[in-house]
Amino acid sequence: MGKKKNIILSFDLDNTLIDNREGIVNSFNYALKKYNLPPLERNRIEKMIGTPLDDMFEEISNINPKKLSTAFREYYGKKGIYQATLLPGVREKLNELKQKNFTLGVITSKKQEMAIRIIKYLGIYRYFEYILGESENIKSKLDPNLKSFLLNKYKGFFIVIIGDHPKDAALAENIGAPFIGVLTGNHSAAELQQNSTVKTQILSSVKEIKPNMIYSLL
Repeated sequence: MGKKKNIILSFDLDNTLIDNREGIVNSFNYALKKYNLPPLERNRIEKMIGTPLDDMFEEISNINPKKLSTAFREYYGKKGIYQATLLPGVREKLNELKQKNFTLGVITSKKQEMAIRIIKYLGIYRYFEYILGESENIKSKLDPNLKSFLLNKYKGFFIVIIGDHPKDAALAENIGAPFIGVLTGNHSAAELQQNSTVKTQILSSVKEIKPNMIYSLL
């Protein structure tokens, strides 16, 4: 039955498809150093990955977060972007899902243009129907413009949200979509399932996604 449905699998980027911890930590501490702030420990920065950049900086400093975010992107655009790697088995899994006629997309808290650059650099751009990140029209994963884009453009599709962060779970709730949480980030199964009202499945990584499991969530 399910195999005839139009299904979109919408992936988060950092810690779901890619490991970009190195690039993010280095870019974050570059921005702090530029404004004479002490560096943060790696694990503290890693725990914030998946949160919009301005919010990350707002949490740890009184300096205008937009200035720090600009400095972050200065380093990230030149060096940090090239410190990303695909998580194990991601390329093979995207290939398999594409061959099974699933539509694949990306929704990230990153700037959209930066997300596209990374995805192209890592050689997986051809798998995705869309890559949505922070832009003029979309400010966050919970932006009403994002919801209306998805629900209007893909009317008649079943959307499944996949990610490692509570913000991905919140996105699934916001659009009434099933959620697949993966434990390749810094959040536990309990955090990913907290207050969930949509069908949810927790996996250790994207590698474990199987078509029958996707159909069981619809």
